[in-house]
Amino acid sequence: MPRADPTRADPTRADPTRADPATSAWASAAVRHTARVTNTLLAARRFRVVGGDPRDAAALHASLVGLGARPADAGDGAAVDQLWCLGTPEQSAAAVEDATADRPRGALLLVVDAGRHVPAVDEDAFGPTVLARPGVLGVPTLSDDVFLVSTGREPEDDPAAEARIRWARRSMPVSRAVADELRQGGLLRGTRVGVSLFLEPKTAVLSLLLQDAGAEVVVYAHTDETDDAVAAVLRRAGVPVHASSTATVAEQRALALAMLDTRPHVLVDDGSHVIRLVHQERPDLLPTMLGAAEETTSGLRPLRVMAARGQLGIPVVAVNDARTKTFFDNRYGTGQSTVFATLDLVDALDPGVRPDLTGGRAVVAGFGHVGEGVALVLRALGFRVTVADTDPVRALQAVFAGYEVAPLVDAVRTADLVVSATGVADTVSLTVLRACAPGAVLSVAGGVDQEIAVEDAVAAGAERTTVGRRVERLTLPDGPGVLLLDGGGCINITAAEGNPIEVMDLSFAAQLGAVRMLVERGDELDRAVVPIDPEVDEATARVALAAFGARGGPPGGGGDEGGTSAGALAAQPVDREPDVRTRRFGDPT
Repeated sequence: MPRADPTRADPTRADPTRADPATSAWASAAVRHTARVTNTLLAARRFRVVGGDPRDAAALHASLVGLGARPADAGDGAAVDQLWCLGTPEQSAAAVEDATADRPRGALLLVVDAGRHVPAVDEDAFGPTVLARPGVLGVPTLSDDVFLVSTGREPEDDPAAEARIRWARRSMPVSRAVADELRQGGLLRGTRVGVSLFLEPKTAVLSLLLQDAGAEVVVYAHTDETDDAVAAVLRRAGVPVHASSTATVAEQRALALAMLDTRPHVLVDDGSHVIRLVHQERPDLLPTMLGAAEETTSGLRPLRVMAARGQLGIPVVAVNDARTKTFFDNRYGTGQSTVFATLDLVDALDPGVRPDLTGGRAVVAGFGHVGEGVALVLRALGFRVTVADTDPVRALQAVFAGYEVAPLVDAVRTADLVVSATGVADTVSLTVLRACAPGAVLSVAGGVDQEIAVEDAVAAGAERTTVGRRVERLTLPDGPGVLLLDGGGCINITAAEGNPIEVMDLSFAAQLGAVRMLVERGDELDRAVVPIDPEVDEATARVALAAFGARGGPPGGGGDEGGTSAGALAAQPVDREPDVRTRRFGDPT
C-alpha cells in the first residue's frame, strides 16, 4: 500500500485554507462534467462564480484559476465566457441578464448550474430550450449564443453527431478564417487531401472546411479512434470515409490502403502511421504527392529517422512544432483532456474497486509540453505531483515550477496515480510496474504503443482482469496489482472526445497552413521534415487573440461565422539591425 501520510485523511491539517476533501472532490467533478459535455477549454476563458456557500465558491474559483481560467470582476466591462452558478435561481437569472446585455454577436456564454445540493438555475425561466449537443441546452429566446449546462444532470445518450459537429464549428473561428481565405483564393481546387486523424466532431469540421475550400477530401481513421456517427455525417456530406469502429487489424490496414489508393496529393496525419504506410506499401504514389503534414511529437520522431537515412520520399511539414500547436494543444489541451478522462474513468468504477484519489500523490513521467500540462492540471485539482524525467534540464524546469523530482522507479512507490507523458515506448517498464504501489492507477497521455510495457508484463505472467469501462486490474505474479486504463492507450482520444475544441482549432488552423504550404510550393521543398512557415503561427495567433477577447488580434474581431482574414497581419515596425557599437563607455567615435 502507499506510504501512510499523516495529512492525507485531513488535508486542512497541512493547510487550513485548503478545501476539505469532499468540497475538493465536488469542485473537481463539476469542472470535469462541464468540460466533458461541452468539450471546451477552461484555460483562458473569463468566468464568474455566482452566489453559493463561500467555501464552495472558493474551491471552484481555485480550481478554475489553477486550470488557467481568468476571473472576471463584476463591472469591469469585459465579456464573461462562463457563469458558474451556485446560489439561488434568482441570483443566477440576474447574472445571466447582466452578462447578456450588449453582448457581441458570436460571443458564446456558458451558464453552468453547479448547485451542489439543489439546482441553482431555473432552466424554464429562460423560455424553451433546444438540445445543442448531449448535455448542453441552447436558449434561443435569450440569444443564439447562450447555452446551459447542469452538473447535476447526465447528458443524453443520443450521439447527436450533427449537433456535435455544429457545436464544434461555432468554436473554431481560426480554422474557419484560414479555410475561408483558401476558398476565396481557389488554391485547393483539384487537390485531393487525405485526412488521417481521430475521427470525431472537430476532425469532421476540418474535413468539411477543406471540402468547402475546394479540395477533394478523403478520410481514414484507426479503429479505436472512429466515431461511427460522425463518419456517417461525413459520408452524407459527400466525403468518402474509410473507417469503422469495429474493424479488425487486417480490415484497418485495408481501409488505410483504400484511402491511399484514391491517390491523395496531400496527407494530413496524426502519429505518421499513414505517412509511413504509403512508404511501405504504396511507394509508387510518392512521386505524385506534394507532401504531408504531421501534428504529433511521436509521429515526427520516426519521420526524422527516415529523413536521416534518406528514406523519406516527400516533404513533411512539422505542424507539431508550430508554436500555436505545441504551446497550446500539447500543454493545455492534452493536459486537460488526459487528466479529466483519467479521473472520469476512475470515478465511474464500482465503489468496491474505485480508489480515492482526492488529494493524492501523482507522478508525471516526462516534462515536455504535454507533461507540463498534465502536471499543471493535476496540481490544480489538488494532487501532490512528482515529476520524473531523464533529461536533467527538463527535470530542473520541473523543480523551478515547484514540483518534486525523482527517478520514475522511486517515485511510483508511493503514487496513487501515474501518468506517462513521454511518447516513448517502455517508459513504464516492467521494472517500474513491479515498483508501483498496490492499487495505483496508470494512464497514458497521447503517446505510442507499449508506453506502458503491458506486453512484457503479460509475458512475465501478469493477469489482466476487467473491472470497469476501459479499466483493468493488471496483476504481476511477483509484483503489485495496478489499475490499467484503456490498456495503456491514448486515454484522451479512445476514452473521451479528444482535446478541447478551442485548442484543436489552433492545431487545425496550423494544419490548413501546412496544406497551403504544400500546395503552393511542395515541389520546391526538401524531401525531409520541414518547419512550418512562421507566418502561419503569427496569423493564427492574431485571429485567436481576437476570438479570446484579447487585444492584439486583427481588426474586426474573429468571433462571428464570417471569420476574420487570417493572412492580413497588423502593421509592424520594420525590423532593424541593432547598433553593434557599445555606448556603455560613451558615444563611439
